[in-house]
Amino acid sequence: MSDAVPEPSQEGPVDPGYDPAAPAPLNVPRTPTGNAEVDAQLERLGDADHLATDGHIEVYEDVHRGLRDALTALDARPGPPAPSPSYDQRAPSPSYGTRS
Repeated sequence: MSDAVPEPSQEGPVDPGYDPAAPAPLNVPRTPTGNAEVDAQLERLGDADHLATDGHIEVYEDVHRGLRDALTALDARPGPPAPSPSYDQRAPSPSYGTRS
């Protein structure tokens, strides 16, 4: 057996600017939701495409915080007024007063 290591094959011209360790876009599609606040947060995820892996957490935490704030804002909006009762709830029904 030979201890010689085979030379790597050159399958084509190598781009001198190519760095396999450099950040590369994931190209994950982001479908608009129709809510401008949420859509802005989803677009912010694209910022992670140009960062090294250790920079992703900052983007993800920022987006998570923004989405949480958007959901909290939905809970804080006033809803429709409650329906008014059609009867006086303080007076007992006549049928309850006649039980023995």
